[in-house]
Amino acid sequence: MADLDAIFKAYDIRGIVGAEIDAAACSAIGAAFGAHGRDQGAARIVVGRDMRPDGAELSEAFCRGATTAGVDVVDIGLCATEMVYFASGLFDVGGAMFTASHNPVGYNGIKLCGPGASPIGAATGLEHIKARALAGPVRAATAGTVARRDILDRYVDHVLSFVSPEALQPLRLAVDTANGMGGLVAPAVFENLPFEVDYLHPELDGTFPNHPADPLRSENLRDVQAKVAAAGADIGLAFDGDADRVFAVDERSRPLSGSLTAALIASVMLGREPGAAVVRNVICSRALDEVVAERGGRTVRTRVGHSFMKQAMASSGAVFGGEHSGHYYFRDNYGADSSMIAVLVMLEALSRCDGGLSDLAAPLDRYAASGEINTDVPDPSSAIERVVAAFAGREQDRLDGLTVDCGRWWFNLRPSNTEPLLRLNLESDDPADIDARVAEVLALISP
Repeated sequence: MADLDAIFKAYDIRGIVGAEIDAAACSAIGAAFGAHGRDQGAARIVVGRDMRPDGAELSEAFCRGATTAGVDVVDIGLCATEMVYFASGLFDVGGAMFTASHNPVGYNGIKLCGPGASPIGAATGLEHIKARALAGPVRAATAGTVARRDILDRYVDHVLSFVSPEALQPLRLAVDTANGMGGLVAPAVFENLPFEVDYLHPELDGTFPNHPADPLRSENLRDVQAKVAAAGADIGLAFDGDADRVFAVDERSRPLSGSLTAALIASVMLGREPGAAVVRNVICSRALDEVVAERGGRTVRTRVGHSFMKQAMASSGAVFGGEHSGHYYFRDNYGADSSMIAVLVMLEALSRCDGGLSDLAAPLDRYAASGEINTDVPDPSSAIERVVAAFAGREQDRLDGLTVDCGRWWFNLRPSNTEPLLRLNLESDDPADIDARVAEVLALISP
């Protein structure tokens, strides 16, 4: 069996198939997850998978393990990650999604959630599940069963409930699903809506023959940008491999950052529910805070990562949450993230707008950002302390790594959970200032 220490991460389970994660490991994890749920009174779990070539084998092994622990499995088959979250909320059961998200071919993994799509991460049960898996086989007196179930239609109805379909206008969309699960969910959601859709790379193919399924990287947006220009589309959309993240491109083929998209969606959601809370992580643009305040809402700031976002959504009762990485969370989606709900909210806003997406985004686009810059650092803790000392006169906090507010510019410096890396995100109100400020911080990290 593969080394479980190598594949259990802070938020999920992930590794290279064969060398790091295999069927035996997935069976042990399935048994541990089943026993973990059974200990809390849960008799069922839901399991889904993306289009990666080894997903069927690994998920079947996980299901076998879970049934030996005495729980029944609802297998929803090929799906986007948000469909597992939806099923978890709908049936009030724990869930497991087999995916390696945007990682290249050769990787696979498991995203877990508790009943009601509640988060499972290192501090919320993942370490306990790992310990149970390492302890050896878990066998109940009576084995559980596996039942196949198709929930796509119910999922589509749920997603559509977040907008007024009669308000949607006949927009033209360019949609790059990158051979990932967006090729299943986007056509199902758009089928009966008044959109003309040009799909790019819609075939489900876990070898990713066209380009990596990581829309956070600008080079992976080139296809959808070109299609927007060629087709005269109103908006371009680019999904990641398991379709739980999405990035938008405006009618001029210019990408919107995840923070800018979050600000746009937050504005809409606060229009529906004035005074509500909005959750954002520490690396989102300060423009999001400003927009929320201007719309009469309040911002809840939390650490980067879906488990922290979901915890903050639940504890604050926030109507919406956004991450710079392209994850968007909705209270009425069990507090979980959904790229398709985010897309529909944007499309309704665009349908109600006299101009284009660029006109909607312009008032919200207020700062220049460095993007995430990763630096190999032998001793991340010591490097952070050097930065702390250098900026001793500035406002600082340690919610997630180190955040320093320098007035017209600010930055966050976070250590990687798995590698000797420091991740720098920096923002300024002066685009010409970005390079110099980045160089100033990087010089402290690697003196």
